[in-house]
Amino acid sequence: MTHAPAPAGTDPAPEDGTAKPHNFGLIFGALMLTMLLGALDQTIVSTALPTIVGELNGIEHMAWITTAYILAATIGMPVYGKLGDLMGRKNIFLAGIALFLVGSVVCGLAQNMGTLVAGRALQGLGGGGLMITSQAIIADLVPPRERAKYMAPMGAVFGLSSVVGPLLGGWFTDEHSWRWAFWVNLPLGVLAFFVAAVAIKLPRKAVKVTLDYLGTALMAAAVTCTVLFASWGGTQYEWSDPLVIGLGIGAVVAWVLFFAAEKRAAEPVIPLHLFRSPIFNVATLLGMIVIGLGMFAIVGYMPTYLQMVYGKTATESGLLLIPMVVGIMATALPSGAIMSKTGRYKIYPIVGTVVIMLVAFLMSRLDVSDPVWLVCLYVGLAGAGVGLMMQTLVLAVQNDFPGAEVGTATSANNFFREIGATLGTAVVGAVFASRLTDQLATRLPADAASKVGDSDSLTPALVRALPADLRATVVSSYQEALVPIFLYLVPVFAVGLVLAFVLKEKPLADNEDWHAENETARPGGEEKELEPAAG
Repeated sequence: MTHAPAPAGTDPAPEDGTAKPHNFGLIFGALMLTMLLGALDQTIVSTALPTIVGELNGIEHMAWITTAYILAATIGMPVYGKLGDLMGRKNIFLAGIALFLVGSVVCGLAQNMGTLVAGRALQGLGGGGLMITSQAIIADLVPPRERAKYMAPMGAVFGLSSVVGPLLGGWFTDEHSWRWAFWVNLPLGVLAFFVAAVAIKLPRKAVKVTLDYLGTALMAAAVTCTVLFASWGGTQYEWSDPLVIGLGIGAVVAWVLFFAAEKRAAEPVIPLHLFRSPIFNVATLLGMIVIGLGMFAIVGYMPTYLQMVYGKTATESGLLLIPMVVGIMATALPSGAIMSKTGRYKIYPIVGTVVIMLVAFLMSRLDVSDPVWLVCLYVGLAGAGVGLMMQTLVLAVQNDFPGAEVGTATSANNFFREIGATLGTAVVGAVFASRLTDQLATRLPADAASKVGDSDSLTPALVRALPADLRATVVSSYQEALVPIFLYLVPVFAVGLVLAFVLKEKPLADNEDWHAENETARPGGEEKELEPAAG
């Protein structure tokens, strides 16, 4: 098969039959670094929060330090994906890094909570772009079949950040200053910016850019209402509180209006035709159910379980989650290599879902007398299940769309997975809080309840300071409140298993198929100046 010359601004495909540019290793390193930075900052402040709010005198705004980042990153994902498809990804990627670095500087210099929250929102706007555009640039440079072995390490980096982030934040806070959780981004981000600016060669798209302002605004409103409803309900406010009810109603109305607007938009930020793809629908639902619930329920609650039940410190409980990273890497890397050889991916979501479902059942059998190594084994197995799925589902979605839409499809898949993780974590948290309150009310004598306080004020330090008999009661209450929830998740994961079997397998495109598809979709290839237009 003969191919047209490479478009201006791109490296020609090497003679070895691959599509990668000669400096691909350098580019991939920069993409991995930015992916790590974007994912790391979702969790790096978690262990530093008590110190931050103490110094800045803003405990009432503590939740916003995390929420502002997650909100901005989630809203930004589809926008970055769409703009990358329309305008070309390189400049969008560099803009994301720049925003992230500016946000990091604002956070590092913050002298009050308002400035810190604003900096976190800026970081999130950049961070969402780093995570999405990194995956889409890989899709521009490497055909799907070979891409599998590069997407797998990116998934492993995402898992690594969920464990390393809290550890790193705690270390900076204890040994230096919490501000270093933000300053550390600067040298790494600047390095990634210059490597990407010099090394990445991609064509700018010869299209007239029509921005979906209405759709973006409605999506921002829908995501904000959804995330705040999930984050505040049952924690900062009762579920019956008018504010929470209003957020729930607002979320439903905003989502309905958003999809109605997307139906009429010239260039919708999330095109509705994505949902005509069975692969997109199944892979997205599977990611929301299994990864959103599976990984985040374990990462979110197992550290506290280890502190409360086993008396571990915050640092120790973080270190005990390292088996999850080992599990992710142990399955993600070899499965990616095998997918590149075979072009097949369906078996991995099936096996991954089975493993996570088994882990949920095993965790539901945990007892306070079980050794810590058993908990670590289960956490490692959970990581192995996630490692088989995380980037496999993204790859399946990318493989089902032409190169001109790969950014939009990637971002939409990640976007809905993030929404699923937020809602799933909120549901698990609400059930756990309710069960813990009931357990303490049932098990504690009336005269002891005042010493323990309510379930909202329980801390590991408080539990360790209780008399032995009261400590044993609180520990067993905590264990009985959390562990059965994992059994509740088993039927949810069973639904995921059905979806994994239903997932259509479209063989991963090899180099020739990929070149032919891109040449068909490419509008000439020459670089032209963009002409923004309101939409």
